[in-house]
Amino acid sequence: MRAGESADLFAPDVPERPARPVPRKTVTPPRPVAPAAAAQALCAELWLGVQVVVGEAPPAQEPSSALTRLATLALRLTPRVALAPPDGLLLEVRGSLHLFGAVEGLRREMHAACEQCGLRGTLAFAPTPLAALTAARAGQPLAVLDAAQLIGRLSPLPLTALRWPPRLLERLACIGVRTIGQALRLPRAGFAQRFGAAQRKDLDRLTGHAGDPRERFEARLRFRRRRELPFELDSRTALLAALGPLLAELEQFLEARQCGVLTLECRLWHRGHRPSRSTLRLAAPLADARRLEELLAERLGALSLPAPVHACELRSGLPVPRVALSGGLWQPGEQGGSPQAGAPQLIERLRARLGSEAIHGLACAQDHRPEAAWRATEPGERSGEGPGACRCAASPLWLLPSPRRLPERGGLPRYRGGLRLASEPERIETGWWDGAEVARDYYIALDSHGRRLWLFRERSPPHRWFLHGVFG
Repeated sequence: MRAGESADLFAPDVPERPARPVPRKTVTPPRPVAPAAAAQALCAELWLGVQVVVGEAPPAQEPSSALTRLATLALRLTPRVALAPPDGLLLEVRGSLHLFGAVEGLRREMHAACEQCGLRGTLAFAPTPLAALTAARAGQPLAVLDAAQLIGRLSPLPLTALRWPPRLLERLACIGVRTIGQALRLPRAGFAQRFGAAQRKDLDRLTGHAGDPRERFEARLRFRRRRELPFELDSRTALLAALGPLLAELEQFLEARQCGVLTLECRLWHRGHRPSRSTLRLAAPLADARRLEELLAERLGALSLPAPVHACELRSGLPVPRVALSGGLWQPGEQGGSPQAGAPQLIERLRARLGSEAIHGLACAQDHRPEAAWRATEPGERSGEGPGACRCAASPLWLLPSPRRLPERGGLPRYRGGLRLASEPERIETGWWDGAEVARDYYIALDSHGRRLWLFRERSPPHRWFLHGVFG
């Protein structure tokens, strides 16, 4: 025993236990995100942000309607368009780069659309929608195609482009944070606790670390536009001039959809009176503003106005697909020329001058009675025959307005002399459900000159004979 140590001589010998190891807390390091996969996911989209100047909107339209019109024109570039009111627009254009000449081609097309709407805008391209919109709001026409450069290009932009509350921007400025890059360098947890989780989420959406879904813009199915006039008008010529811009917008609306209209309603508003209405019904889908103006001039010439007009409005029917027809080598009336191409123009002009009820088309109806087997339709409307349509074995093209009763001799009909029956009877029995029941036996008869007539004999007493049609 060493000096200074004491031992209990009576204590039993106990084997010395080994020291128990102290458990260590295992900390799993965060799994690094593969930069290639993140960049590939971020580069899957390319957004075009458009910041328009609201004050540039024409006086005839509201800023919101000007932005909606611009979004409608932007659908020609991509189907993924989203509004960012009150003065922003977003387009996903990754799939449109090869169609319009890359970034510069899309920039030219979008600037042309802005000029067409009477607007002036700043354009920026970025992999995330909020980044593209923020750069455009900052007045920087960036074109960031590589996700690795996104944060570096956004860092110099001011925080005011994010349009956060002014009080929050003042608090950030007090600690020397005035740009997006300075805000991104702050600790995440501390930033969210002091300045709000919503603003932290904005920074994540800006850099692509959080999703940023946008509601897709859907264009109107029908065209409807109203224009308030600077002063009241009562002249037909002045009214047509006032309707000119609306007709031009209608043409652009239809051209963007490759469609035309079959109905167009013009409403003229008066003070103290109900609006005057004039409806155009067209024979073929039409989108030409000049043709529509000519037809409206015909209709307005026959319209009686109760008072001067202070506003005008155009309302279209549902757009229908329009097939562009190529011009023929021969003019109508010449050898090989066909007048079919000019038929719709003739029908539309006649209806504009004489009224929509003056000209109509014909279509088969589902009825076995010959006098009820047709109906009046809009010119150019296609209507197939149903299973119940009249399907007589041999029926003439020309039917009398109403069957004409024929005299008889010896039980046989007569018409300008004796008639000879040249066919077996064809029986028609129908119409019991609508109170116009018929029960007839139809025959083809020949007169003394060899002309073929269409007759029928009643099946019920007194079994009279009637002439119903004449063959050509």
